[in-house]
Amino acid sequence: MAIKVLVVDDSLVFRRMLSEFLDEDPDIEVVAMAADPYQARDMIIRFNPDVMTLDIEMPRMNGIDFMKKLIPQHPMKVIMISSMEHKVLDYIEYGAVDYVQKPHDMDSEEMRKWVFSELITKVKTAYNIKYSEKKKQQIAVTPNNINRQYHNKIVAIGASTGGTEAILAVIKNFYPNIPGTVIVQHMPPGFTKMYAERLDKECRVHVKEAEDGDAVETGKVLIAPGDKHMELVRENGRYFVRCYEGEKVSGHCPSVDVLFKSVAQAAASDAVGVILTGMGSDGARGLLAMRKKGAHTIGQDERSCVVYGMPKVAYDIGAVQYQEPLENVASKIYNILNTIP
Repeated sequence: MAIKVLVVDDSLVFRRMLSEFLDEDPDIEVVAMAADPYQARDMIIRFNPDVMTLDIEMPRMNGIDFMKKLIPQHPMKVIMISSMEHKVLDYIEYGAVDYVQKPHDMDSEEMRKWVFSELITKVKTAYNIKYSEKKKQQIAVTPNNINRQYHNKIVAIGASTGGTEAILAVIKNFYPNIPGTVIVQHMPPGFTKMYAERLDKECRVHVKEAEDGDAVETGKVLIAPGDKHMELVRENGRYFVRCYEGEKVSGHCPSVDVLFKSVAQAAASDAVGVILTGMGSDGARGLLAMRKKGAHTIGQDERSCVVYGMPKVAYDIGAVQYQEPLENVASKIYNILNTIP
């Protein structure tokens, strides 16, 4: 049975092109289109779609406000579509499962490439998410030694689909004594800065989008820019990050594998590596490299993952030392740190 999709966008040209290209995939059927949330509401009642693509800026009601009203009454899989001006990361709070950046070039062939390279994959991923497992109550962490200092230690985290919520769930339970933390979350350019700013407001630790040469320090979390690889380097006993443009590795830039492999070289057994929810295999080989160098490694378990892809591959190749539900990851990191000399 095909995945039923509702396309919501105020641009007639865009939604027609989007619908046409989505319909070319044999596993997808666009059952309806809507120009605004009021039309969308009627289409949801009439067609009961599996997945809705939702523009943010629309007449009569924007997409975020529609999400606030829709999800509590009619839980469904929503993929937000946005041009870069909008704070699409509000989707985290209101229940969308993913987002994509609207293409700048509306040329038909470019639209086709965008739909087939990005949007179709996310529609299928969204459809396969078990909605009841997407949101989980997080258990607050109260480490025994919140004032303990962890000298020369590093925490490295990688995630993809579903990772924005998962990362928040983990680092919201970090205290200012957490070792310098480096993160790769698959995101488009620009979104990582907004995401870091949001986390910085919600967490006890300082979170920022990494810049080349930034020091990795206690109580600081650095998130790789959306269009650059990030590596950990050690100079004169201190850790720094190197951020640079490059070809995709394991299908991504930034790549979790690039980060983890650099952490294996720079920090070895002084590191804790964490691989969270995500589609594909990015990070698995890097996490294995970390484990072989003596680092402790954690993989999110299947039950708590939005997409059990990256953690599964890492587990299958022997890269995961501890498999944990999301709500236990932060406390497990602290428990491990307390055992490292």
